[in-house]
Amino acid sequence: MSTPRIFSALLICLLVGCQGNRGGRLPRDFRPPPLPSPFTLPGLPRRPLRASAPAPTASPQLHSRAVETEPQKEPVQPAAIAIKPDAAAVLKAEPAVVVSTVPTAPFQDVSVTLPQRQDDSPLTLDYLEQRALANNPTLAQARAWIQAARGKRLQAGLPPNTVIGFAGNEMGTGGEAEQLGVFVGQAFIRGDKLQLSQAVVSEEILAAETAELIQQQRVITDVRLGFYEVLVAEQQNKAARELVDLAGQAVAAAQALLEAQEVGRIDVMRAQIQLQSEQLSQKRASVRLTAAWSRLIATLGMPAVTRGPLQGQIGTAVPSFNSDRLVARLLDESPELVVARINVERARRAVERAVAEPIPDLDLQAALQHDNATNGAIANLQLSFPIPWRNRNQGAIQTARAEVVAAERVVERVELDLRQRLATVYQRYSKAHYEVEGYASDGGILAKAAEVLDLVRRGYEAGELTYADLIMAQRTYSQTKLAYINSLGKLWSAVVEIDGLLLKGNLQQRSE
Repeated sequence: MSTPRIFSALLICLLVGCQGNRGGRLPRDFRPPPLPSPFTLPGLPRRPLRASAPAPTASPQLHSRAVETEPQKEPVQPAAIAIKPDAAAVLKAEPAVVVSTVPTAPFQDVSVTLPQRQDDSPLTLDYLEQRALANNPTLAQARAWIQAARGKRLQAGLPPNTVIGFAGNEMGTGGEAEQLGVFVGQAFIRGDKLQLSQAVVSEEILAAETAELIQQQRVITDVRLGFYEVLVAEQQNKAARELVDLAGQAVAAAQALLEAQEVGRIDVMRAQIQLQSEQLSQKRASVRLTAAWSRLIATLGMPAVTRGPLQGQIGTAVPSFNSDRLVARLLDESPELVVARINVERARRAVERAVAEPIPDLDLQAALQHDNATNGAIANLQLSFPIPWRNRNQGAIQTARAEVVAAERVVERVELDLRQRLATVYQRYSKAHYEVEGYASDGGILAKAAEVLDLVRRGYEAGELTYADLIMAQRTYSQTKLAYINSLGKLWSAVVEIDGLLLKGNLQQRSE
């Protein structure tokens, strides 16, 4: 075969086929292996996201997904707190209880038909969760970062473009000796550097996908925290209204006794002061309720949502958790640790990529020209590659290896951070556990405060006790009842955080 034909075949190969390291591109349908769901927890029913969910007919229950619990005492019942009759059944349902379950199946893209709600129907926890997963902007942001990482992986596997241009020699000879033609150049990437670059970015995609799961869990936890915060605030507001009514009755009774000349004016004034104090407490409770609703609505990502009644109650079951098992579960299943370990693997892939960098890439250039002097064709072929004898990528390799060490230390830091955060939440849980038990147990503080108030009221009406005694008993009962509800709120908050693997604060700005 003549030289022009050989050269023409070489040009065709460069233009249409020889695009360098085609093996450096992953298949179009490549997907990283799926992560095991970090939220598949023992004892917790799976509940994938779905288009619609039937509204629960009973109040939400908290199944501790974490941990085997120690033998439980009989759930305590409050003596004087207003709870719906079916709450007692909820409290006895499970030995380790509290809020409703967290969806543990792999999270899906929430482009679904959402459950519809009538304007006057109660807002269920499931309905609020579905709304938050569909509308919370941080989830769309997390999905966008996944798409960005996938685009980055695609780009990392693309070979260099072919170069084509004009070549001219012996110019300015009046056309007698000029050599005019075209040249084609192509760089060939060697050392599997394209595959290695894509491997690095594939780890980034896994980290981004896990970050989306983390963000979804944060949204779920925040919805539940907000849901139970509103329930607690409603109970506080209701209790405050009841105490205002009670203080109003005391004022009316004092007025009647004053007219009967059985008490003095000072007793009436004391009753009025107590009434004004309870009215102020009721206003504070109303403000707390409004603020709780505002925080919940912000988590939903729906500022225009209409407030309505919530379907659920706060109960008084007191779970006993084993702290060692909580720590073991958290370290085994926390998605934050999953991300940290993925980053270690990414750093190791980056070392492989840095080590491959000194492998020379080939730069092939071919030219085909017409020689005016001989009226024939001239072919030129040039092949070049760098000699890695001065720059062997030593600095980048050292940096990459140091980043592996740093990533491994991050895993250790995250483990310690999880232990520290769990210790703080567990302390809050334990404190609230004992407070609720002390207030609501048979013969507990709340029952005794209610009994004392009843006895003092009778003694006052019989003229055996002074109005100061009645005011003191009434104030004690008021403070005890509100403190009990406050402890219930702290208990729900702590257990929801434990149940959500300490993931909350979905609207906070983060760097991941």
